Amino acid sequence: MHGPMEHSTPSPFPAYRTEAVETVPGNAAAGVLILCDHASNAMPAEYASLGLPPGELQRHIAHDIGAAGVARHLARLLNAPAVLAAFSRLLIDPNRGLDDPTLIMRIADGSIIPGNALVDAAERTRRIERFWRAYDNTIGKAIAAMRTAGRVPLLLSVHTFTPVWRGVPRPWQAGVLFDPAQPDMSPPFIDALRRRHPDLAIGVNEPYSGGLPGDTLDRHGVGKGLAHTLVEIRQDLVATEDGQRQWAERIAGALRDVLDENRAGDAHLGADSAHVQRDS
Repeated sequence: MHGPMEHSTPSPFPAYRTEAVETVPGNAAAGVLILCDHASNAMPAEYASLGLPPGELQRHIAHDIGAAGVARHLARLLNAPAVLAAFSRLLIDPNRGLDDPTLIMRIADGSIIPGNALVDAAERTRRIERFWRAYDNTIGKAIAAMRTAGRVPLLLSVHTFTPVWRGVPRPWQAGVLFDPAQPDMSPPFIDALRRRHPDLAIGVNEPYSGGLPGDTLDRHGVGKGLAHTLVEIRQDLVATEDGQRQWAERIAGALRDVLDENRAGDAHLGADSAHVQRDS
Protein backbone atom coordinates (compact mmCIF):
# COMPACT_ATOMS: atom_id res chain seq x y z
CA MET A 1 0.00 0.00 0.00
CA HIS A 2 1.30 3.41 -0.95
CA GLY A 3 1.48 6.03 1.78
CA PRO A 4 -0.72 9.14 1.83
CA MET A 5 0.04 11.63 -0.94
CA GLU A 6 0.47 15.31 -0.22
CA HIS A 7 -2.47 17.48 -1.25
CA SER A 8 -2.93 21.16 -0.60
CA THR A 9 -6.71 20.98 -0.37
CA PRO A 10 -8.34 20.20 3.01
CA SER A 11 -9.48 16.60 2.74
CA PRO A 12 -11.83 14.49 4.85
CA PHE A 13 -9.63 11.45 4.26
CA PRO A 14 -6.12 10.83 2.88
CA ALA A 15 -5.29 9.84 -0.68
CA TYR A 16 -4.04 6.28 -1.02
CA ARG A 17 -4.25 3.23 -3.24
CA THR A 18 -4.46 -0.44 -2.36
CA GLU A 19 -5.35 -3.48 -4.46
CA ALA A 20 -9.01 -2.78 -3.63
CA VAL A 21 -9.51 0.97 -3.59
CA GLU A 22 -8.11 4.31 -4.71
CA THR A 23 -9.08 7.58 -3.08
CA VAL A 24 -8.70 11.10 -4.44
CA PRO A 25 -8.64 13.84 -1.79
CA GLY A 26 -10.89 16.86 -1.97
CA ASN A 27 -12.60 19.51 0.10
CA ALA A 28 -15.53 18.35 2.23
CA ALA A 29 -17.09 21.76 1.64
CA ALA A 30 -17.62 20.79 -2.01
CA GLY A 31 -20.56 18.77 -0.74
CA VAL A 32 -20.03 16.01 -3.33
CA LEU A 33 -18.50 12.54 -3.08
CA ILE A 34 -17.64 10.97 -6.45
CA LEU A 35 -17.82 7.19 -6.78
CA CYS A 36 -16.54 4.92 -9.55
CA ASP A 37 -17.46 1.27 -9.03
CA HIS A 38 -15.96 -0.13 -12.25
CA ALA A 39 -12.89 2.09 -12.56
CA SER A 40 -10.25 -0.61 -13.03
CA ASN A 41 -9.51 -3.84 -14.90
CA ALA A 42 -6.68 -4.72 -12.49
CA MET A 43 -6.29 -8.34 -11.46
CA PRO A 44 -3.94 -9.56 -8.69
CA ALA A 45 -1.25 -11.85 -10.11
CA GLU A 46 -2.45 -14.96 -8.33
CA TYR A 47 -5.76 -14.81 -10.20
CA ALA A 48 -3.95 -15.07 -13.56
CA SER A 49 -6.58 -13.09 -15.47
CA LEU A 50 -9.15 -15.67 -14.33
CA GLY A 51 -8.08 -17.83 -17.27
CA LEU A 52 -9.14 -15.25 -19.86
CA PRO A 53 -7.00 -14.18 -22.85
CA PRO A 54 -5.32 -10.81 -22.08
CA GLY A 55 -7.48 -8.96 -24.61
CA GLU A 56 -10.64 -9.78 -22.70
CA LEU A 57 -9.48 -7.63 -19.79
CA GLN A 58 -9.50 -4.60 -22.10
CA ARG A 59 -13.20 -5.03 -22.79
CA HIS A 60 -16.14 -3.57 -20.93
CA ILE A 61 -16.71 -6.89 -19.19
CA ALA A 62 -13.66 -6.12 -17.04
CA HIS A 63 -14.21 -2.40 -16.35
CA ASP A 64 -16.11 0.71 -17.46
CA ILE A 65 -13.89 2.16 -20.17
CA GLY A 66 -13.18 5.84 -19.55
CA ALA A 67 -15.06 6.05 -16.25
CA ALA A 68 -11.99 6.41 -14.03
CA GLY A 69 -10.69 9.33 -16.08
CA VAL A 70 -14.03 11.12 -15.91
CA ALA A 71 -14.20 10.57 -12.14
CA ARG A 72 -10.69 11.96 -11.58
CA HIS A 73 -11.38 15.02 -13.75
CA LEU A 74 -14.64 15.59 -11.86
CA ALA A 75 -12.81 15.44 -8.55
CA ARG A 76 -10.42 18.13 -9.79
CA LEU A 77 -13.15 20.36 -11.28
CA LEU A 78 -15.37 20.15 -8.20
CA ASN A 79 -12.51 20.01 -5.69
CA ALA A 80 -14.37 16.99 -4.33
CA PRO A 81 -13.13 13.69 -2.89
CA ALA A 82 -13.53 10.49 -4.90
CA VAL A 83 -13.49 6.77 -4.18
CA LEU A 84 -12.64 4.39 -7.04
CA ALA A 85 -12.60 0.59 -7.02
CA ALA A 86 -9.09 -0.59 -7.95
CA PHE A 87 -9.98 -4.14 -9.05
CA SER A 88 -11.81 -5.67 -11.99
CA ARG A 89 -15.52 -6.27 -11.76
CA LEU A 90 -14.76 -9.80 -13.02
CA LEU A 91 -13.32 -10.67 -9.61
CA ILE A 92 -16.41 -9.42 -7.81
CA ASP A 93 -18.79 -6.62 -8.71
CA PRO A 94 -18.79 -3.82 -6.11
CA ASN A 95 -22.01 -2.45 -7.59
CA ARG A 96 -24.00 -5.52 -6.56
CA GLY A 97 -25.56 -6.55 -3.29
CA LEU A 98 -24.10 -9.57 -1.54
CA ASP A 99 -27.20 -11.62 -2.35
CA ASP A 100 -27.13 -10.74 -6.06
CA PRO A 101 -26.49 -13.79 -8.29
CA THR A 102 -24.32 -11.63 -10.58
CA LEU A 103 -21.97 -10.66 -7.75
CA ILE A 104 -19.35 -13.03 -9.25
CA MET A 105 -20.05 -13.51 -12.93
CA ARG A 106 -19.46 -16.89 -14.59
CA ILE A 107 -20.45 -15.62 -18.04
CA ALA A 108 -20.11 -11.97 -19.10
CA ASP A 109 -21.39 -10.77 -22.49
CA GLY A 110 -20.86 -14.21 -24.03
CA SER A 111 -17.43 -14.80 -22.50
CA ILE A 112 -17.06 -17.69 -20.08
CA ILE A 113 -14.93 -16.74 -17.07
CA PRO A 114 -12.91 -19.92 -16.30
CA GLY A 115 -11.58 -18.62 -12.98
CA ASN A 116 -15.11 -18.03 -11.72
CA ALA A 117 -16.62 -21.34 -12.81
CA LEU A 118 -15.81 -23.22 -9.61
CA VAL A 119 -15.78 -20.47 -6.99
CA ASP A 120 -16.73 -22.07 -3.69
CA ALA A 121 -18.08 -20.48 -0.51
CA ALA A 122 -14.61 -19.94 0.96
CA GLU A 123 -13.31 -18.17 -2.17
CA ARG A 124 -16.49 -16.10 -2.37
CA THR A 125 -15.93 -14.95 1.21
CA ARG A 126 -12.26 -14.16 0.49
CA ARG A 127 -13.19 -11.95 -2.45
CA ILE A 128 -15.94 -10.22 -0.49
CA GLU A 129 -13.60 -9.32 2.36
CA ARG A 130 -10.52 -8.56 0.27
CA PHE A 131 -12.18 -6.46 -2.45
CA TRP A 132 -15.92 -5.79 -2.14
CA ARG A 133 -15.97 -4.90 1.55
CA ALA A 134 -12.71 -2.95 1.42
CA TYR A 135 -14.22 -0.69 -1.26
CA ASP A 136 -17.61 -0.48 0.44
CA ASN A 137 -16.08 0.37 3.82
CA THR A 138 -13.99 3.14 2.26
CA ILE A 139 -17.13 4.77 0.87
CA GLY A 140 -18.71 4.56 4.30
CA LYS A 141 -15.65 6.13 5.93
CA ALA A 142 -15.57 8.94 3.36
CA ILE A 143 -19.24 9.74 3.99
CA ALA A 144 -18.68 9.71 7.76
CA ALA A 145 -15.62 11.96 7.42
CA MET A 146 -17.54 14.49 5.32
CA ARG A 147 -20.40 14.51 7.82
CA THR A 148 -17.92 15.04 10.65
CA ALA A 149 -16.49 17.97 8.68
CA GLY A 150 -19.97 19.48 8.68
CA ARG A 151 -21.16 18.69 5.17
CA VAL A 152 -23.67 15.98 4.22
CA PRO A 153 -22.41 14.76 0.84
CA LEU A 154 -24.28 14.29 -2.40
CA LEU A 155 -23.21 11.03 -4.08
CA LEU A 156 -22.33 11.08 -7.79
CA SER A 157 -21.56 7.70 -9.34
CA VAL A 158 -19.80 7.50 -12.73
CA HIS A 159 -20.25 4.60 -15.17
CA THR A 160 -19.94 4.02 -18.92
CA PHE A 161 -21.80 1.83 -21.43
CA THR A 162 -20.99 0.24 -24.79
CA PRO A 163 -22.04 2.03 -28.02
CA VAL A 164 -23.65 -1.18 -29.34
CA TRP A 165 -25.42 -3.95 -27.45
CA ARG A 166 -26.19 -7.25 -29.18
CA GLY A 167 -25.91 -5.63 -32.57
CA VAL A 168 -28.18 -2.68 -31.77
CA PRO A 169 -26.62 0.82 -31.66
CA ARG A 170 -27.43 2.82 -28.57
CA PRO A 171 -28.61 6.35 -29.46
CA TRP A 172 -27.84 8.10 -26.16
CA GLN A 173 -24.64 9.97 -25.50
CA ALA A 174 -25.30 9.62 -21.79
CA GLY A 175 -27.98 8.52 -19.38
CA VAL A 176 -28.92 9.31 -15.81
CA LEU A 177 -30.05 6.36 -13.70
CA PHE A 178 -32.15 6.45 -10.56
CA ASP A 179 -34.80 4.54 -8.68
CA PRO A 180 -38.20 5.90 -9.84
CA ALA A 181 -39.41 5.46 -6.25
CA GLN A 182 -36.44 7.55 -5.03
CA PRO A 183 -35.92 10.16 -7.80
CA ASP A 184 -34.13 12.53 -5.47
CA MET A 185 -31.87 14.99 -7.34
CA SER A 186 -31.80 13.10 -10.66
CA PRO A 187 -34.68 14.94 -12.45
CA PRO A 188 -33.22 18.43 -11.89
CA PHE A 189 -29.78 17.10 -12.85
CA ILE A 190 -31.21 15.73 -16.12
CA ASP A 191 -32.93 19.07 -16.76
CA ALA A 192 -29.66 20.92 -16.21
CA LEU A 193 -27.75 18.64 -18.59
CA ARG A 194 -30.41 19.01 -21.29
CA ARG A 195 -30.64 22.77 -20.81
CA ARG A 196 -26.89 23.17 -21.15
CA HIS A 197 -26.53 20.63 -23.99
CA PRO A 198 -29.74 20.50 -26.06
CA ASP A 199 -27.87 18.79 -28.90
CA LEU A 200 -27.16 15.70 -26.78
CA ALA A 201 -29.45 12.71 -26.26
CA ILE A 202 -29.58 12.28 -22.49
CA GLY A 203 -31.47 9.14 -21.53
CA VAL A 204 -33.63 8.76 -18.44
CA ASN A 205 -32.93 5.36 -16.90
CA GLU A 206 -31.23 4.43 -20.18
CA PRO A 207 -29.53 2.24 -21.26
CA TYR A 208 -30.27 0.51 -17.95
CA SER A 209 -32.95 0.87 -15.34
CA GLY A 210 -31.91 2.48 -12.06
CA GLY A 211 -32.79 1.34 -8.59
CA LEU A 212 -31.02 -2.03 -8.34
CA PRO A 213 -31.59 -3.33 -4.79
CA GLY A 214 -28.32 -3.63 -2.92
CA ASP A 215 -26.21 -1.67 -5.40
CA THR A 216 -23.78 1.02 -4.28
CA LEU A 217 -26.25 3.91 -4.36
CA ASP A 218 -28.94 1.81 -2.74
CA ARG A 219 -26.58 0.97 0.13
CA HIS A 220 -25.04 4.39 0.61
CA GLY A 221 -27.59 6.77 -0.94
CA VAL A 222 -31.06 5.40 -0.28
CA GLY A 223 -29.97 3.51 2.82
CA LYS A 224 -28.34 6.57 4.41
CA GLY A 225 -30.81 9.18 3.20
CA LEU A 226 -28.25 10.95 1.00
CA ALA A 227 -28.95 12.76 -2.26
CA HIS A 228 -27.52 10.70 -5.12
CA THR A 229 -27.46 10.12 -8.86
CA LEU A 230 -25.68 7.89 -11.38
CA VAL A 231 -24.32 9.01 -14.76
CA GLU A 232 -23.70 6.58 -17.62
CA ILE A 233 -21.62 7.84 -20.58
CA ARG A 234 -21.19 6.08 -23.91
CA GLN A 235 -17.71 4.60 -24.00
CA ASP A 236 -16.67 5.79 -27.45
CA LEU A 237 -17.11 9.37 -26.20
CA VAL A 238 -14.72 8.95 -23.25
CA ALA A 239 -12.10 6.61 -24.73
CA THR A 240 -9.58 9.48 -24.77
CA GLU A 241 -8.49 11.91 -22.09
CA ASP A 242 -9.94 14.82 -24.08
CA GLY A 243 -13.31 13.11 -24.13
CA GLN A 244 -13.08 12.32 -20.43
CA ARG A 245 -12.26 15.93 -19.64
CA GLN A 246 -15.08 17.24 -21.84
CA TRP A 247 -17.68 15.02 -20.20
CA ALA A 248 -16.41 15.83 -16.73
CA GLU A 249 -16.85 19.51 -17.55
CA ARG A 250 -20.41 18.89 -18.77
CA ILE A 251 -21.36 16.92 -15.68
CA ALA A 252 -19.67 19.38 -13.31
CA GLY A 253 -21.48 22.33 -14.90
CA ALA A 254 -24.89 20.69 -14.63
CA LEU A 255 -24.21 19.57 -11.07
CA ARG A 256 -23.19 23.09 -10.06
CA ASP A 257 -26.51 24.35 -11.47
CA VAL A 258 -28.42 21.89 -9.28
CA LEU A 259 -26.36 22.73 -6.19
CA ASP A 260 -26.79 26.46 -6.79
CA GLU A 261 -30.56 26.05 -7.19
CA ASN A 262 -30.71 24.03 -3.98
CA ARG A 263 -28.73 26.66 -2.08
CA ALA A 264 -30.96 29.42 -3.45
CA GLY A 265 -34.03 27.44 -2.39
CA ASP A 266 -32.61 26.90 1.08
CA ALA A 267 -31.86 30.62 1.39
CA HIS A 268 -35.39 31.49 0.26
CA LEU A 269 -36.89 29.09 2.78
CA GLY A 270 -34.70 30.58 5.48
CA ALA A 271 -35.87 34.10 4.61
CA ASP A 272 -39.50 32.98 4.65
CA SER A 273 -39.00 31.33 8.01
CA ALA A 274 -37.43 34.49 9.44
CA HIS A 275 -40.32 36.55 8.09
CA VAL A 276 -42.85 34.26 9.77
CA GLN A 277 -40.97 34.44 13.07
CA ARG A 278 -40.86 38.23 12.97
CA ASP A 279 -44.60 38.44 12.30
CA SER A 280 -45.65 35.83 14.85
